[in-house]
Amino acid sequence: MGTLPPGPLLQTRRLRLVASSLRHIEAELQDPASLGAILGVAIPASWPPGEYDRDALEYFHGRLTQGGPSQVGWYGWYAVTTDSEGRCDSLIAAAGYFGPPSQGSVEIGFSVIPEARGHGYATEIAQALVANAFDQPGVQVVNARTADSNIPSTRVLLRCGFHRVGPGAEPGPGEYQIARIGF
Repeated sequence: MGTLPPGPLLQTRRLRLVASSLRHIEAELQDPASLGAILGVAIPASWPPGEYDRDALEYFHGRLTQGGPSQVGWYGWYAVTTDSEGRCDSLIAAAGYFGPPSQGSVEIGFSVIPEARGHGYATEIAQALVANAFDQPGVQVVNARTADSNIPSTRVLLRCGFHRVGPGAEPGPGEYQIARIGF
């Protein structure tokens, strides 16, 4: 359908992940269709997915405003499917980190629109985020949290090599972790 603008990108077998910038976040806060124009894709009626809500957008906006362009890539990422010729097709997920590394670790999260669930996209996204994190200097551990009742997300994390390390800081979610090999 379109091509993505220049900027931080991660490529998987079927997806391009685009790091959200202030421009992306401001467009989405104003009107999701504006985000679609920037990404070159239509915004699905089911957007935004799961916990990727206005509070998350405002948090990312605040972090990127305060930290500046060097923070792009340490917060939100948009997952866009690509067709067989590598052209952008559909926006299917929001994912990312909860900030830059702290004491050698980062935390990831992901949320896929309902109609794209069950096709392995969350696994591709989580694997790309983990690989990207371990490509950054000093990152030794990637963390993730999910509710014990969220069996699909738990399965994604386990497929990606995460191990449950205990209950989360809040009641309900479990804490998962994967360490860089040789750490």
